[in-house]
Amino acid sequence: MLTKIFGAAVQGIDAIIVTIEVSVDTGIGYTIVGLPDTAVKESNERIRTALKQCGQSFPRRQVVVNMSPADVRKEGAAYDLPLAIGILAADGKVAADRLCRFMIMGELSLDGSVLPIKGVLPMSIKAREMGYEGFIVPRANAKEAAVVNNIDVYGVGNIAEVIDFFNGKCRLEPTVVNTREEFFKTVNVYDFDFSEVRGQENVKRAFEVACAGGHNIILVGSPGSGKSMMAKRLPSILPPLSLQEALETTKIHSVAGKLERGATLMTRRPFRAPHHTISPVALVGGGTYPVPGEISLAHNGILFLDELPEFGRQVLEVMRQPLEDRRITISRARYSVDYPASFMLVASMNPCPCGYYGHPTKPCVCPPGAVHKYLSKISGPLLDRIDIQIEVAPVQFDEMASPTPSESSEEIRKRVVKAREVQQMRFSGERGIHCNAQMTPRLIRKYATPDSEGLAHLKEAMTRLSMSARAYDRILKVARTIADLAGDEHVRLVHLREALSYRNLDRDNWGR
Repeated sequence: MLTKIFGAAVQGIDAIIVTIEVSVDTGIGYTIVGLPDTAVKESNERIRTALKQCGQSFPRRQVVVNMSPADVRKEGAAYDLPLAIGILAADGKVAADRLCRFMIMGELSLDGSVLPIKGVLPMSIKAREMGYEGFIVPRANAKEAAVVNNIDVYGVGNIAEVIDFFNGKCRLEPTVVNTREEFFKTVNVYDFDFSEVRGQENVKRAFEVACAGGHNIILVGSPGSGKSMMAKRLPSILPPLSLQEALETTKIHSVAGKLERGATLMTRRPFRAPHHTISPVALVGGGTYPVPGEISLAHNGILFLDELPEFGRQVLEVMRQPLEDRRITISRARYSVDYPASFMLVASMNPCPCGYYGHPTKPCVCPPGAVHKYLSKISGPLLDRIDIQIEVAPVQFDEMASPTPSESSEEIRKRVVKAREVQQMRFSGERGIHCNAQMTPRLIRKYATPDSEGLAHLKEAMTRLSMSARAYDRILKVARTIADLAGDEHVRLVHLREALSYRNLDRDNWGR
């Protein structure tokens, strides 16, 4: 007897339908075709043992399984459940009349329990798109899949429940998630707040400007000056995720298997902080079985690189294209996948190997030239993509001990959100442009060109401080954001002066 059952495979962050055809006929043996990987081929033993534990038996006949489309590689143990149900249906032990109305995915344990899998959210979106009546998933993934409306999601804990469901012996209750309620319940809840930061008002202002315009930023300061501590609080002043951004971000983390068990939508912008020993593949994604890298996991959020010069040169250089294109394409001989990578780069570093160059009280013990050599570990093209470069001075005791509370993240976030709303209206007719950091040279000339007084000051400052030509566009982008925060339609001299103060590393004499 021949039967068909439906599952899904993930390519990039989207899913495609996989049709599983099972034939049980006279003979002996088990054959599975359709480009399965080792984990799929090993499903035979898991299915046999799981069925035995549930009072069922594997057919003592020839079983042939075809997984279509045959040119797409089928990976992982998530096909165990549909394979098992398909085999039983082809053997006449499960009613096959309703199988075509459902998508089924899940990994089997040897005792018959159904284990959680990766990539359930894009699969659920595809199931709704293809018009399936329901989607049967592991119970641990039910809430994640139920985020998608207009499709019934059934969470199961054991294969026996699925068998009884199709044989009409029991009913499965669909999992219901109020997506909007779940999303807005925790959208503005953060673990860290800027009210806990004492002093560093200039750095807080730079962070506000960076978040308002989506600008990349690097902090240069001695150990203990608070670089990492303040960077962890950046998500609390970014604009809250929209529902569409939350769905896209959750899809990426679902495919990578990074969602917490029982999670629904991600409600806070991601904050990824990989260690400096990370490999290029782990950063950008890919591998034998392609998965999103850290730059994609930071999509719609922040990628924080602490101690930037300690990262490998190759690791840093692979970020150059994604920083411009906001996407990463992984191309191999047999496949090519795209992952979104629209993130805000936040980096920190010591000013020199010993960490105390320019410190007000501790002397730098580095030999001559060491400071410049340390900075040169970061290439010019990468530094060119960092709009705001600011030095972080140590906090004075009086500021640390001050009882006066600092400004909260909520207050800063209100100004950031207001500035972003201005930019969204400004770029509403521009495809793929949402904030000032994404402006092209044409848009800079249109929206960020200062008056004659401002241009004269900018020319003088760039000449006097020996700034490179690459700083010109960055200064104007940042000045445009500062003007938006001030509610000013035009870029004026005061905005340019503040923007120029954020280009510390562009000075030719820095670190010499």
